[in-house]
Order: sequence, then C-alpha cells, then structure tokens
Amino acid sequence: MRVDVTTQSGAGRKVRPSELRSAAEKMLRALSLPKAELSILLCTDPEIHALNRDFRHKDKPTDVLAFALREGEAGHLAGDHLGDVVISVDTAARQAAERKHPLKTEAITLLAHGLLHLLGWDHNTDEEELRMNAETARLVSCAQRGDRKRPSKGRAA
Repeated sequence: MRVDVTTQSGAGRKVRPSELRSAAEKMLRALSLPKAELSILLCTDPEIHALNRDFRHKDKPTDVLAFALREGEAGHLAGDHLGDVVISVDTAARQAAERKHPLKTEAITLLAHGLLHLLGWDHNTDEEELRMNAETARLVSCAQRGDRKRPSKGRAA
C-alpha cells in the first residue's frame, strides 16, 4: 500500500500529513485494498476553488474533490492506483467549527468521503446518500480506532 500526502500553501500546518496518511492506510485495510495507491493533497480554498472551477465548472471552493483513475476509457490501466483526493483545509476548518469537532476529525471524514468516490460510490439519491454516509462513518471509525475489516461493496446501488 502506498499513500502520498502533499501540502500546498502551508495547509499541512493545520492537519498533520502523517496522521492523514495513517488514517488512509487504515481505511484501505478496512476496504480490503492492501495494494492500493492513493494520493492526498491538502490545500487552501483558493487552490481547491481553481480545481473545482476548472474540472467541475463550479466557481466556488468546496471541501473535497476526488479524481478517480479507474474511471473513463483508460480506467482499466490504473491498476492499483485509485487516484487523488484533494481536501481544502480552510473549508474543513470552518466545517469542523460548525460541527463542533476537531479539524483532524473533519479532515479524516472528508478523506473517507473522497476515497469512496474514488471507488465508485456516489450520493445522487437519498438511498445512495444514506449508504455512503454509513460507509463514511465506518471508515472514519476504522481510522480513529483501528481496523475493522469488511469487504468493500464497491459502487453504491
């Protein structure tokens, strides 16, 4: 398993890259993906705003973006490379304050959400959202308390 965490504009001062790497490794084990490779970028609102505008045509910052390598025509060439999860530490900090929990918890939650998107999960319907939220909570729990293995369901129905 390989997890790379990169920071931009000092975003790594608020969230420790080593803690996020450890959380990601626990999540990947919980998903039975021991050979997976994942990249995580911690950035600021202006940086994620540009990505959101350029790739999703939404001219505003967001909390997390997922760029899956296993999607599209060449998806079969990705192998164990899942893709990239981009987290805005600025937005995560605001959300953590609103939800009255630590920034680390919010960052781990966003990581779990982004990771599930890389694996094909989505939340276009109420049912999908409930299932994805439950799996996100399970992964966060695994990351914070240790490993509770359960096979990945893949795409949410």
